[in-house]
Amino acid sequence: QVQLVESGGGLVQAGGSLRLSCAASGSTGGIRPISWYLQAPGEQRAFVAWITADGTTNYADSVKGRFTISRDNGKNTAYLQMNSLKAEDTAVYYCRITDLYGRTYWGQGTQVTVSS
Repeated sequence: QVQLVESGGGLVQAGGSLRLSCAASGSTGGIRPISWYLQAPGEQRAFVAWITADGTTNYADSVKGRFTISRDNGKNTAYLQMNSLKAEDTAVYYCRITDLYGRTYWGQGTQVTVSS
């Protein structure tokens, strides 16, 4: 069983920055890719960023150049550095991991609110 806990969300002004953290516990069968997703009110969850065990990354077009995903494998933690925040970035942000057996686990999310 895998557990994910997100933290670091909050209320910021447009143009500001936040750093989200996702701490993983339990066995995933090894170092696995980790993703960040967002869910805005009334919307489905949408992909934000992804990072592999060796540090390869991928980003949604809407956040390229503004957000950076990283990880610390020793701490079993992934991060999302969010810069130049916009009002449209307001959402609940979730981390996601899939274990060796193909099972997907989600955290409970952390709220990011950007005011103009």
